[in-house]
Amino acid sequence: MTNPSTLRTRLFFGFCVAALGLLGIQGTANSQDLQVEYTELRDSIPIRGTDYLIRFPENWNGTLISDLDYRRAADSPLYLHLLNQGYALSGMQRRPERLTEYDPAHEIHDLVTVMDIFESNFGKPSRTIQYGCSGGANVTVGMAEIHPDRIDGAVATGSVTSPWFTNQHLDGFFVLKALIAPELPIVNLPIVDPEITEIGDAWREAIEAAQQTPEGRARIALAVTIGQWPAWANIVETTPVPEPDPSDVHALQIAMYHGVSAVLPSNVTFGHSMLEQVAGLLRWNTGVDYKEFFANGDVFYKQAVATLYDEAGLNLEEDLERINGFPRIEAEPSAVKYWSSPGRTHVGEPKVPLLRMHNNGDLLVYPSMLKGYQALVDANGRTELYRSAFTNRAGHCTYSLSESLAAIKTLIQRLDLGVWPSTDPEVMNALAASLDPTSTPKFYYYRGVTKYNRVWLPSATEFIGNANP
Repeated sequence: MTNPSTLRTRLFFGFCVAALGLLGIQGTANSQDLQVEYTELRDSIPIRGTDYLIRFPENWNGTLISDLDYRRAADSPLYLHLLNQGYALSGMQRRPERLTEYDPAHEIHDLVTVMDIFESNFGKPSRTIQYGCSGGANVTVGMAEIHPDRIDGAVATGSVTSPWFTNQHLDGFFVLKALIAPELPIVNLPIVDPEITEIGDAWREAIEAAQQTPEGRARIALAVTIGQWPAWANIVETTPVPEPDPSDVHALQIAMYHGVSAVLPSNVTFGHSMLEQVAGLLRWNTGVDYKEFFANGDVFYKQAVATLYDEAGLNLEEDLERINGFPRIEAEPSAVKYWSSPGRTHVGEPKVPLLRMHNNGDLLVYPSMLKGYQALVDANGRTELYRSAFTNRAGHCTYSLSESLAAIKTLIQRLDLGVWPSTDPEVMNALAASLDPTSTPKFYYYRGVTKYNRVWLPSATEFIGNANP
């Protein structure tokens, strides 16, 4: 191991404001005069060259918090607050080749390596917590499933499960392609400009034209319902329209339209195609019954679809038959094999306490995905190791400081007591407000879908690469 540069620093700061959006760290620091002395190790991992950062406070409380994105987020209000409270912190910076060579299993390996570096310099923590948002949450869930030897608990916010993610995105666009724009592509998309923007512009023109007709509005609503996408959502926290009453059919449909518009192919929403750069096409809908997928949808969304179809004079059953009869998409066995490996997908077997937090209006990673993970956890008999909490916010990883602190504190209470404290919204909001009164917590009861459509567990033949799913 190369010798890391060591820096001893004293932090003085008053009113601190930061917003790291996709890292899920927002809000203001909860003290006017935070102070902490710490030792810093900043270097790169040999061979792979991954940049890492460790901060070790003088008042260490024995706990290490690890985050894939810590190097970038180290000066955020969340991590400055935790450092001041005596938590040691470690993590990395996402590698630049991640765009074309994404591998969460290797990211997990790097996280463990950084933990080894921490222990060789500061000793073994009494407790290690894995934390992360988005891609950082992906590896957090992975760590909870495959590395109970290295972590004691985990908090995953805005977490994705890669094969579920690509297929759920496919379903909504498959409906749009079958019913609105059969000539436009939905797979094998480029990930860079100008090509991706040109395709996105063509899709935008088609969706805007559809929204001008009763038939198009009904079919947009059907796509959102089958895709199990959130109706009111965005990638950022601001939204074009207020969150609608779900029983208000037309307000709901307008929110759906804006959501679809935000998730059209672009240089922001290319994550699904990014996953496919390393091993091939990961999306498939062979064997899918879209009538069943519609039946599993949100009850209010299904009611809206029925009303909109009646208003448009369309036959819903005929459109469902048309979708089911549309040419299907097959994944490449190489992609399914690659993403079958531990650390690259999730199987619902946390081996340490795991808390997942998610926005109801997350359009980059759909909140309905947590319903599928909960079903696997329950089926695997691991319910007592798992809890989820939802926040009433639009955007991907747009959590307030108070919400992030409450999630971490809830996990710590679980580790201390051996049983979960209440994760009801009222309790979580009160806890969050007590931890940071400067930001507003918005925990709430999430209704969700009847059943998540895209749970996938790799079979033996898929794992060895001999069959399509």
